[in-house]
Amino acid sequence: MKIAVIDKDKCIAPDCGYPCIKSCPLNRAGKECMSIGEDKKPIIDENMCIACGICVKRCPVGAIHIINLPEELKSQALHRYSKNGFKLFRTIIPHFGKVVGVLGPNGIGKTTAISILAGIIYPNLGNPGEKPDKKEILKFFRGTEAQVYFEKLFNNEIKLAVKPQYVDAIPKEFDGKVRELLEKINSTGKMEEVAKELGIDKILDRDIKNISGGELQRVAIAATILKGANVMFFDEPSSYLDIKQRLNVAELIYGLADENTSINVIEHDLIVLDYISDLTHIMYGKRGVYGVVSHPMSAKNGINTYLGGFLKDENVRFRDYPIKFEVHPPQVSQNFQVLAKWEEMKKKLGDFQLDVSPGEINVNEIVGVLGENGTGKTTFARILAGEIKPDDGKIDKNMKISYKPQYIKPESELTVAETLKAVTKEFGTDTYRLQIIKPLQLDYLLNKKVNQLSGGELQRVAVATCLSREADIYLLDEPSAHLDVEQRLLIAKAIKDLVKKRKSSAIVIDHDILFLDYISDKLMVFKGEPSKRGETIGPLSMKDGMNTFLKEVNITMRRDGQTKRPRINKLDSVLDREQKQKGEYYYS
Repeated sequence: MKIAVIDKDKCIAPDCGYPCIKSCPLNRAGKECMSIGEDKKPIIDENMCIACGICVKRCPVGAIHIINLPEELKSQALHRYSKNGFKLFRTIIPHFGKVVGVLGPNGIGKTTAISILAGIIYPNLGNPGEKPDKKEILKFFRGTEAQVYFEKLFNNEIKLAVKPQYVDAIPKEFDGKVRELLEKINSTGKMEEVAKELGIDKILDRDIKNISGGELQRVAIAATILKGANVMFFDEPSSYLDIKQRLNVAELIYGLADENTSINVIEHDLIVLDYISDLTHIMYGKRGVYGVVSHPMSAKNGINTYLGGFLKDENVRFRDYPIKFEVHPPQVSQNFQVLAKWEEMKKKLGDFQLDVSPGEINVNEIVGVLGENGTGKTTFARILAGEIKPDDGKIDKNMKISYKPQYIKPESELTVAETLKAVTKEFGTDTYRLQIIKPLQLDYLLNKKVNQLSGGELQRVAVATCLSREADIYLLDEPSAHLDVEQRLLIAKAIKDLVKKRKSSAIVIDHDILFLDYISDKLMVFKGEPSKRGETIGPLSMKDGMNTFLKEVNITMRRDGQTKRPRINKLDSVLDREQKQKGEYYYS
């Protein structure tokens, strides 16, 4: 089976002169495999197409995709937006009494799948413009858990609540205090209780426009819970939260599932997804072209399968390489050359006091930074970047720093290409393409304006801008936000490769432990009382740094026997107790 997809947003027809249509061998033979639609864009007849790939190569902007898929998927098409549009195969299956995790790259159809389950989109079974009756939909799902779900949906027995991915849009849609927002949708009578569990009870009387990203995330989670729905979807509930808050949220969400309630979580933090899920669906395919929902599997097996890139039960390889993790060997410090140092420093901002211990960073070294929100990580970054000055102490004035801030404002009218050209003369070279454009997947964004980018796209452009500058230290504050698993690890590899080539260093602040485990040579730990005081420890070795941090948040971790990825032990489990008794909070 083949599908032909044309990205209408990317397509520049009729300005291009239709080289795709003119080069099609069937069209040249007098047939009409390709034609021009009412919108002046090309249309491909999939039944006639011979998948020669000539139109794909001739398209000047790469807007055409011809994909060969397994024949068995032909009967499993759930929805298609339009002729030559994105196509979704199968569905996520909510299970009552369980938490179902959903794992897959951005642009693969997760939002479409949720919209179908919510009844917002009526599935057309892959035939745009048609509306099959309910009996036909149920027949499509016959013999699966999805049949039970859609029977309930059609009988109005489903009340659904969705926590959106981008919570920063909430203040644009609601004006007022946090309490007013939650009271407006509260149908459970448990607002005070839920607010306390999420740690937002002290901000209920604050204006929604004056709370942080982490607070906004927890307000959105509270709002979803308080709707009293029996099917809930949480889209990236860990964004903006530190590891302690992430696990607290995970415990709360996991406890919502019962025989009458289905909980579904889309999450790119594999540690959180592993911790929270009973079952996992992998979604694979090609971004913006097609998406396939795998059959459900256990959380451990699902995540390991995703990292391996091969679905054994479907005999499908969806990535041509496995993602592997390595145990960090002890480093021999005397072989390192010190690149930069900072003295003991102090900084007071309002009621908050930060105390920074002396530290140094070596050439070709990446220091990961971990700590609870509100303990001074971003303040430290801003001191290093020269945005603010310490009250006491000083930093090495000779080091040149390229800084990517935590929050990015998409205000520029420039295109991505113009933005990158402004910071580097290397733009357009093969080296730059291989080191920055390709690993950060920026090819299709180059002609887009910065203020038109999504959160994940904007994040990748901000990281690219930071890495494009010549610097001694690349300082990145939460570079993994809004990115999917593969994008996070591709960015990690790009940073590592670039640091090594330029003989520079990097300091990376993030809350995704798996991401930091993958990228870091050493760790710097921030501890203290959030929003009141913070202090730094390190940089330390990975083992000492992780032990220090995990002990502070009362978490133990182990490595998966198959993939070596870090996994959190359930609180008070046998492994958790054993590791705490030994003082080995970090995985061996």
